[in-house]
Amino acid sequence: MKLPGDLDAAVAAWMAAHGRGGLAASAQQLSASYRKGESSSQVNLAAYVASRLPATFKANVDVQQALAAASPGFAPRTLLDIGAGPGVATWAAVQAWATIAKVTQCEQDKNFATLAAELNAASGFTTLIEAEIILKSEAILPPDISADLVTVSYMLAEMPLEHMAQIATRLWARARQVLVVIEPGTPEGFSRLRTVREALLKQGAFVVAPCTHPNTCPMIAKDWCHFKTRVQRSREHMHAKQATVPFEDEAFSYLVLSRNPAIQTGARMVAPVIVSKPGVSLRLCDASGLRDVTVASRDKPTYKRAKKTAWGHVWE
Repeated sequence: MKLPGDLDAAVAAWMAAHGRGGLAASAQQLSASYRKGESSSQVNLAAYVASRLPATFKANVDVQQALAAASPGFAPRTLLDIGAGPGVATWAAVQAWATIAKVTQCEQDKNFATLAAELNAASGFTTLIEAEIILKSEAILPPDISADLVTVSYMLAEMPLEHMAQIATRLWARARQVLVVIEPGTPEGFSRLRTVREALLKQGAFVVAPCTHPNTCPMIAKDWCHFKTRVQRSREHMHAKQATVPFEDEAFSYLVLSRNPAIQTGARMVAPVIVSKPGVSLRLCDASGLRDVTVASRDKPTYKRAKKTAWGHVWE
């Protein structure tokens, strides 16, 4: 997965200086704490950069692409990345939106903030080189900080679910136009996003993605809305994960909300496409709820289109 600008070289240089020994054990420990939703403070930064950064960046790229598809007129001038870590969500946003002229990154961990500053300086992007980094937690951000686009990537898992509605309100207050929230693709991550969605729809927010409707979420029981993106592993990534295959699939859940209506057409594909000789099976979610559709192979044009579509895409 190629990073934008000079960030591949910047990350490689940082790893050469800091990534000595013990990566595999640290990466396993990091993955375990990540799955439990534990705090990212005091993690081994080298293990994070080697094992989590590529997948987190790819998930952010996919979400920004979904936003662009549903809001073709969106052209943010300012970006606020809350819980920025080393800046992964910022990179995806700057790559997606050439209109961004001002970046503010908020991070509560000093080590992550320092890493973000080093990578910004070597990124080759003027907007990143000039980015403002605020070393404070989201809860104590000054009330006058806001931006056209606000990103909150893999941060809510560290916060209590019972406080999620109040947290959502505070995050929404920061977004002049669009709020993007990404969480691990687990039932717990989706539960947090469902709460955020319910709270902010009541406050007049419009759903941009993944939902193509503002109705009550139809996911119930053991079902949860999540998607997967494939990441090509670097040598360091494979070593850190002790992996034998050159790729991994990152499961993520996400929510994009806007102060303006977005294009709301079609149905989101919320499960892998199943191709068989009789036809293609699609699991869809739209205003009518969840439904399973089979496109028969005898319907050649539609069957061909269905085979080429993918989990997470919009079907029309």
